[in-house]
Amino acid sequence: MVRHMFSNLLLLWSISHDLYITGLTHHKPKEQSWNNQNLYAVPLDLDVRLRRLDLSNNFIRQLHTLALPYLEQLDLSANQLDLISEGAFTNLARLEELNLSRNGLNNNLGSNGKALQSMSRLRSLDISMNGLRDDAVGLYLRNKSSLDQLKMTGNALTRLSHNLFKDSKGLRAITIDNNQISVIEQGTFEPLSQLEMLNLAKNNLAHICDFKLTQVKYLNLSQNSIEFFVTREDDQLYRLESLDLSHNKLLYFPIVPKMNRLRYLHLQNNMVGALNSEATMVSEANALYSEIMREKTARKNYLHSNWKLMQLIYIDLSYNHFRSFPLETLSRLFSLETLNFSRNCLQNITWNIRKDESGYRRQLFFPSLKYVDLQSNGLTYISPLFLKALTRIETLNLQDNSVQPCASKDQSMQQTNLSTSCVVFGQLRTLKHLNLKENNIKMLHPNTFLKTSLVSLNLARNSHMVMQEGALEGVHKTLQSLIISEINMTSSDLSLPCMPVLTELNISNNHLDLIPSSLSCSPLKEIDIRNNNFATLNNSLILDLSLRLNLMYISGNYFNCCDSKWLILLHEAKIQLPDVGSTVCFTSDRNVAMIGYLKNPSVYCLFRTKAQEIHFGTVIIIVLFVTVILTVFVIFTRKVCCTQRSFIV
Repeated sequence: MVRHMFSNLLLLWSISHDLYITGLTHHKPKEQSWNNQNLYAVPLDLDVRLRRLDLSNNFIRQLHTLALPYLEQLDLSANQLDLISEGAFTNLARLEELNLSRNGLNNNLGSNGKALQSMSRLRSLDISMNGLRDDAVGLYLRNKSSLDQLKMTGNALTRLSHNLFKDSKGLRAITIDNNQISVIEQGTFEPLSQLEMLNLAKNNLAHICDFKLTQVKYLNLSQNSIEFFVTREDDQLYRLESLDLSHNKLLYFPIVPKMNRLRYLHLQNNMVGALNSEATMVSEANALYSEIMREKTARKNYLHSNWKLMQLIYIDLSYNHFRSFPLETLSRLFSLETLNFSRNCLQNITWNIRKDESGYRRQLFFPSLKYVDLQSNGLTYISPLFLKALTRIETLNLQDNSVQPCASKDQSMQQTNLSTSCVVFGQLRTLKHLNLKENNIKMLHPNTFLKTSLVSLNLARNSHMVMQEGALEGVHKTLQSLIISEINMTSSDLSLPCMPVLTELNISNNHLDLIPSSLSCSPLKEIDIRNNNFATLNNSLILDLSLRLNLMYISGNYFNCCDSKWLILLHEAKIQLPDVGSTVCFTSDRNVAMIGYLKNPSVYCLFRTKAQEIHFGTVIIIVLFVTVILTVFVIFTRKVCCTQRSFIV
């Protein structure tokens, strides 16, 4: 009896001791990293209280039983693991996250599969880059009812079967990118009612004929070979918010679900617009829908009717084959805020839309559009009716086109004469940011941007542009950032008004030797004068600017070391000069690095001062010497003359 009581007390003490050692520290997260330690086996002296263990980037080939009852996260990625004993994870009752990526799990499938079956609480599993084939993946997904996230990137999957996820129906996020999937059986993803994110990028999918995943919010199908995306029209609500179909072979806009929450649509790097006209593209897309849905005739415009219901705020159509702007289709997106239409083949944006019943040209609007990117389209003409439709535009990127701004006298004419090739920016009353870089602009006339609300303007790389006086009139009080670099401009060509809110100015890569004095009224914080012809800078102007200036780029000029008080002023005001290390100035006999000059300015210009003093003294001596010689000569001459007169007498 006593012996029995003693053994019970001993057991109770042992349990309480364990609770004291582990239980009291349970709230404190404990982790250990053996990352990249050239391990060939799991260390034997691991702390049983570990919550997180990192064994990644080693040479572990086999995994045997782990006795870590509190472990929650285990990282075995980037090893050479190809054999996991059946009981390896049996004692990992709390394990929730397991990373087995970049190993050799395509071997010993029987043992490895059974080992993973024991982890019923697992929430996150990464088996990417293991060379796994279709039949192997199913073995690793058995008994995974708690699984929330699954990553299978970079394996050798070609087909997804309908029963692949039968034991893991709680999945919320699945990533199966960079495989070779060409077939997805019907019913593969539909039963996963909690699925929100699905990534099938970088596979071999050719088409989406009847999209049915009503539960998915984020779908990535980029970098496949998809030619069309079609959804059957029904009254089901689709939760889809983001659809990525970029880098495919689409010829048409996708026919999206009628009832959807789509906000972001990525269609860049496709073949949309390759057909002759927008009307042809829309007609063929609707005919395709009818064919897939086995309708005898196309009864309605499914594409436009569904797009009109979308609450889309972002669409990327860059790197496609558009030769005309799809006005009819895009104008149906009443919530659209951002449009990327760069790097297409537009050349012109004309107002080719169907007329109304009375025969009049209809006026369409983009009521929410704020950001439009039309870079690199070869544009020479933009219809004023299109500009009029941009009622809320704030940012317009026209870089790398051939757009010519209208002169103020031509602006009213251009609005009535639609064949005029120049562009009236004054129509864009809400415009704040305009990029006209690389447009081969010939002339910037007075009042070019009058009536806009420009905050930033980029005119760089218009190498033959003449900027007339008053070109910035009307926006000089709102401009905060101005770029006029690489225009081959001289100081006599540059006339800037007082700009009281200008904080950033780039006049680099020109032929300037003077900074306009009008900038003294600008609260500049950053200025770039690189690669010009400056030998010195105006001291009083620099003193005014240094009150607010934070950053200045000065390299690529040929400054005079001995006329650089401006540099001392900048240095004393602690203005940042990031490129001062590559800036050079010259003295009378050599070139000097600016950094060296700043350390001891007087040394480099002392010789010049002494030389000047010596030169001045020498001049005085010479003058005195000449004076003395002349005096002696005059006296001698007089004496000679007097002697001759006496002799004659």
